[in-house]
Amino acid sequence: MKFRILLVVASLLASVLIGLALASRGGQSSPQAKDDGVVIGLSLDTLKEARWQNDRDMFVKRAGELGAKVLVLAANSDDTVQIGDVEKLITSSVDVLVVVPHDGKAMAKAVDLAHDAGIPVIAYDRIIRDSDPDLYVSFDNERVGELQAKYLVEHLPTPGKGRIVRIYGAKTDNNATQFKRGQDSVLAPYLQRGDIVVVHEDWAEDWKPENAKRIVNAAITTSGSRIDGILASNDGTAGGAIQALSEEGLAGRVLVTGQDADDVALQRIAAGTQAMTIYKPLKTLSRGAAELAVQMASRRVVVATGTADNGHGPVPSVLYDVVTVTRDNIVDTVIRDGQARYDDVYRGIAEAQRPPRP
Repeated sequence: MKFRILLVVASLLASVLIGLALASRGGQSSPQAKDDGVVIGLSLDTLKEARWQNDRDMFVKRAGELGAKVLVLAANSDDTVQIGDVEKLITSSVDVLVVVPHDGKAMAKAVDLAHDAGIPVIAYDRIIRDSDPDLYVSFDNERVGELQAKYLVEHLPTPGKGRIVRIYGAKTDNNATQFKRGQDSVLAPYLQRGDIVVVHEDWAEDWKPENAKRIVNAAITTSGSRIDGILASNDGTAGGAIQALSEEGLAGRVLVTGQDADDVALQRIAAGTQAMTIYKPLKTLSRGAAELAVQMASRRVVVATGTADNGHGPVPSVLYDVVTVTRDNIVDTVIRDGQARYDDVYRGIAEAQRPPRP
């Protein structure tokens, strides 16, 4: 079964209404679960990273508050396993399928399988390509890349000029491509003028820190210590980059960007070895996605803020905003929001050098 999606642009609200046209069920926009209980299938790429453990926990908690049950399976970054997980969730008769794809293209099959079973699909954080997912819920990923590149350009030893290394994410993750596109839009004029030179660049397979470390090791081998900045696309790759810099005595002397506001990254920012990260309010994303999943499972109207192109066509989307975090605003952002604990972030920093507690 293929869902018919009704898209009505409401200019006054700058939103798009998505109606799942299942005539036998319909109703209101409240996210509360239906009386007989909503069952959500959550297929995760991995649970090896703390970030995804946090997403899972907050998603499950919010769904539970709304009276829904969540069946969670993680694929350990294996496409074959993830397709198998999706088949298990479909067999379990879930009302809606939420997928964090390892490979956005490979999971097109998951969308087809779910739709054949009459189950709507939400792509969570990473878009599913070449298919018709019913909704995409994430952050504005091009904006992430723009903010990373903007910070790097403005904070190089000589602003707007320097020699940099670029570490992209996993080629299989469409988000990595979107981050790069945002970065490119900022860097283009500087690269064209030759004010900024990329001395080395590569993709970090599966976002692994050890792969990022190898990229920086290769850059140092060819360019020595003549590196002003490293445009790392997330905190994991930033960590691998900083490990390589530390081995050469360069940590803290080379600007390194990041993303995700992981605790270890915040510790590095507080210590001065990482310059910044992008804070994506995971509580907003996970809780919002859980509410949308319950609405969609109950065949109620869902409000999206726009669309995103997945290579097959426009996908109705809800995209949340992001925040640049530096040493100056850690307390007023991630700590104040409860995404990180003050004592965890500053445990390696002398009391006299810590900012006031919130």
